[in-house]
Amino acid sequence: MLLEIQKLTKRFGGLVAVNDVSFSVEKGKVNAIIGPNGAGKTTFFNLISGFYKPTSGQIIFKGQDITRLPVNQRAKLGIARTFQTTHLFEQSTVFDNVMVGHRLRTSSNLFDAVFRTKRLKREEAECKEKAMEVLEFVGLTDVADKIVANISQEQKKRAAFALALATEPEIVLLDEPAAGVNPDETEGLEQLIVKIVDHGITVCLIEHKMSMIMKIAHKIMVLNYGGKIAEGTPEEIQNNETVIKAYLGGSADCLN
Repeated sequence: MLLEIQKLTKRFGGLVAVNDVSFSVEKGKVNAIIGPNGAGKTTFFNLISGFYKPTSGQIIFKGQDITRLPVNQRAKLGIARTFQTTHLFEQSTVFDNVMVGHRLRTSSNLFDAVFRTKRLKREEAECKEKAMEVLEFVGLTDVADKIVANISQEQKKRAAFALALATEPEIVLLDEPAAGVNPDETEGLEQLIVKIVDHGITVCLIEHKMSMIMKIAHKIMVLNYGGKIAEGTPEEIQNNETVIKAYLGGSADCLN
């Protein structure tokens, strides 16, 4: 297992947002987390990526306990994250946004910047090369020089993917990657996620579009009221009575 979550709990005062959840993310697979609104999915992602510190439990990445590591250290280890609402610099170009991602892998400092050292110039060239590489990968080379505010929502989603990939991750956490896009665009993002996994990067995603999840996920965990209620293959989840009851009071249609 690439990532192991052991008895993770997060309390906000009297509210238990994530309650004693254990989950393992399989390397080279699409691992999905689903559940009704307010189930604790995004909080769970925030714990894995380091935005929140857990009340209890452990997070193990490649055999290393990262439970108390800060966000930047987790990113350097190979954990990248996207958000339901894209966090991009709206008034900068797509290319410049994506370049920021690879800065994580550079070591230039203030001295290098002031004196324009060889190391700075080399790393700037590497960042530009990586940015073009991932933009080509996600299909955005034609809008590389456009201001982010002027591109479509689907293109912003792809730009967020590119920014995450520019950090050279081993796992990408995708928070509702298909939110706000139409069915045709959703299919394109499905294909991109599969392409990411085919290139050796593990994916763990949260998504409400069940048709997408059931098509591309290898394993699914279901959260409800902060606790894990089921885990298994798409077929097992679709036929799980507890899961069906958690969605729309017992209609299995919402899981298709």
